[in-house]
Amino acid sequence: MESENCTRELVIEIPADVVQREAENVVAQYARVARIPVFRPVHAPSAMVRRRYRDEIKSEVVQTLVPKFFRDAVKSQNWSVVGQPSFEELKFEDDKPLTCKATFEVYPEFELKDYKGLEVEQEPRVVTEAAVDEAVEALRQRLATFEVVNDRAAADDDYVVVSYQGRDVKDPGKPPMEVQEGLVHLGGKGTLAAFTENLRGARAGDVREFEVSYPEDYPRASLKGRTVSYRVEVEAIKQKVLPAVDDELARVASEFTTVAELRGKIRQDLEKRREGQIEGAARRKLLDKLVGMHEFPVPRRLVEAQLDRKLENFLSQLVRQGIDPRQTELDWRKFREELGPEAEKDVRGSLVLEKIAEAEKIEVSDEELDETIREIAQETHESPAALKTRLTRDGGLDTIQFTRRTQKALDVVYKNARMIQKGESGQALISEAG
Repeated sequence: MESENCTRELVIEIPADVVQREAENVVAQYARVARIPVFRPVHAPSAMVRRRYRDEIKSEVVQTLVPKFFRDAVKSQNWSVVGQPSFEELKFEDDKPLTCKATFEVYPEFELKDYKGLEVEQEPRVVTEAAVDEAVEALRQRLATFEVVNDRAAADDDYVVVSYQGRDVKDPGKPPMEVQEGLVHLGGKGTLAAFTENLRGARAGDVREFEVSYPEDYPRASLKGRTVSYRVEVEAIKQKVLPAVDDELARVASEFTTVAELRGKIRQDLEKRREGQIEGAARRKLLDKLVGMHEFPVPRRLVEAQLDRKLENFLSQLVRQGIDPRQTELDWRKFREELGPEAEKDVRGSLVLEKIAEAEKIEVSDEELDETIREIAQETHESPAALKTRLTRDGGLDTIQFTRRTQKALDVVYKNARMIQKGESGQALISEAG
């Protein structure tokens, strides 16, 4: 039976004579090894073996015949099954056909639209002087030094070195929060206004006491809704000193000796990065177009698997940022539901690209697979050999091969696309990507 989605139900009926022959084969196997009192192995009567191992024999018959007849039925329908089927309503009686119902999902069948010559708009490729200036300023910020200020009080944009204790006003017996030699940027984006207001005008050696009431929606879960009394000791006041934009900066920050050379290298790097960003954006737009061009049902099992991967990636990202996922107070069920449309779009895109890969007869060579493994190993700080062994053991090589194959399919779409490049004047220029 078919439905509008990818779910299928199939009633399997195995003839009684086929079931009987398979049961006799299993009985013969059991008779060779069965240990029944009075009888030596091989000599035990079949009827006695059937009675003694009735449940085991029926189980083996089912495990042998049902998958085989299921595969044959699926093949006759030319279906490609997603994952494993579930079998229900099993009926297995002596001298009668064996029947059961299989429920499963299949990969959707759809007609591949013309994927060559798609138009996609690209942003201007130019790197402005302002962008180079911004990169130089970021470099100065990275090379900045902090110098102690002794002749004045703390002012906005200073960095105040503090040690403090924070006690919960409503629960004084709770262990206090303690920080030694913390750095507070007065007026900084990440600094609470209460710290800026109470430390402004302070000098080294001063002690400031004040309370902070945290709102219920405060990002840090351990402080939400709490009122904390702080005792802050000022240890030092520092100001950030940026290096001048001169040849000395070029010599310190790079292999170059002049600012002009440094700016040239920065521009070159920005242009290379810009090219990558433009290509990445174009590829995403093309994939969106492909998804929009193809309407078909998506197997729920594939969407759920993609949701699992997206959540795992999100959790890994939190851990890398030093955030305990258990402290986020995120409604994980709601979050998963919100990711649903994006996950379905991902799956739809993968299925379209896989169809293109079939049409283009795209394969992934052993060299390409090894190259991908080396790239992943570099990110995970593993040896390529150890990573390949683990992936082979866990079945991850198939996933990598599938991903690389669909990437190559998108390469075909990108190379055959018509790029609409908008210059600074807004005039559209059409060119071939490949």
